[in-house]
Amino acid sequence: MKKTLFRFLMNGISTSLLVCFAAAVCHAVQIEEIKQRGALIHLGVPYANFVTGSGDGLDVELIKLFARHLGVEYKYVETSWADAIGDLCGKESTAESEKGQTRGDVIANGFTVIAKREKMVNFSIPTFPTQVWLIARSDSPIKPITPGDSIVKDIQTVKSLLGGHEVLVLKNTCLDPDLHNLEATGAKVRCFPGSLNELAPAVINGEAETTILDVPDAFIAMGKWPGKIKIIGPISQTQVMGCAFAKSSGELRESFNQFFEQCKKDGTYMRLVAKYYPRAPHYFPEFFRQAQDK
Repeated sequence: MKKTLFRFLMNGISTSLLVCFAAAVCHAVQIEEIKQRGALIHLGVPYANFVTGSGDGLDVELIKLFARHLGVEYKYVETSWADAIGDLCGKESTAESEKGQTRGDVIANGFTVIAKREKMVNFSIPTFPTQVWLIARSDSPIKPITPGDSIVKDIQTVKSLLGGHEVLVLKNTCLDPDLHNLEATGAKVRCFPGSLNELAPAVINGEAETTILDVPDAFIAMGKWPGKIKIIGPISQTQVMGCAFAKSSGELRESFNQFFEQCKKDGTYMRLVAKYYPRAPHYFPEFFRQAQDK
């Protein structure tokens, strides 16, 4: 009886492990497969000046150059924030799709490196700096803070201003309220039903007094609607963005990292930054100084 029970338990454990292992494995995209296919498939979400939706953007140009580096054509496939990782690694089995189905080789659209994502994908070396800021309509009584010597204290000061004020957020992105503990501030947190690109216009149009935005999108908003919004201060520490690869696509990721380092050395990267985010080096001098020193 004991042997039978032991065998039953072990079989159950083995089956569970196999199921967990199968669920965790992504389809491995190797460079040889991409060359045979003849195209590198870029998964992107239209966002800020990374993927403009008009066929250009910093990440669009970067991945086009990477495709040329590999000696293949470039192909863009639009996805969404909610579906991007599933499209990269293979979706779970549903009535519409079978497990293991993938739609692309790399995610690149201003993809912030956060712990939740790192469990599912491997990021490249950092391709862009970012931070989450509190943005308010220009007529809001909330006043911008005076930056101090401590970013931690600056964040605390900004959060202390939120009590009773409505703030727009976006779940399952770097603007997810759970990442920044916004509920604890006493703010009236409202999940926005639209896209990241629509947050700043929503504030300008009076749908809410404030929103949180990451820096690249804030740059775009300030350029499009000068005098309509103001930066109150930081909600997060400085973060980085990167290109995302399936856990099993280490060869492709390493090839991209080497390619990107070369782009920094020959000036290609800084030319793209100057084209799409000319203000960025002013706000993140250390990050871009290192890029220029390569």
